[in-house]
Amino acid sequence: QVQLVESGGGLVQPGGSLRLSCVVSGNTLSISRMGWYRQAPGKQRELVAVITHVGSTNYADSVKGRFTISRDNAKNTVYLQMSTLKPEDTAVYYCNAWSSIVGDLWGQGTQVTIFS
Repeated sequence: QVQLVESGGGLVQPGGSLRLSCVVSGNTLSISRMGWYRQAPGKQRELVAVITHVGSTNYADSVKGRFTISRDNAKNTVYLQMSTLKPEDTAVYYCNAWSSIVGDLWGQGTQVTIFS
């Protein structure tokens, strides 16, 4: 069984930074692509960034140049460094992993709130 546990959310002012972490435990050998999604109140969950097992990345246009996704395969951890945060970045952020055995896996989510 694979589990994803996020951490690092919180409250920050516009222009600030946060780093989210997601630790993957269990059958990590089956994991390839990992990523971060977010869901704001009243909106659908949307892709923020993804990273493959070899480090190729892809970002939503709204976060390009401000967010950086990375992974440490030795620690089974994926990170999302968020900078120049805006109020519209406020959402619950979910860690995602794709397993060749069970498909899409999700963490429990961590709240990120940008406020003035």
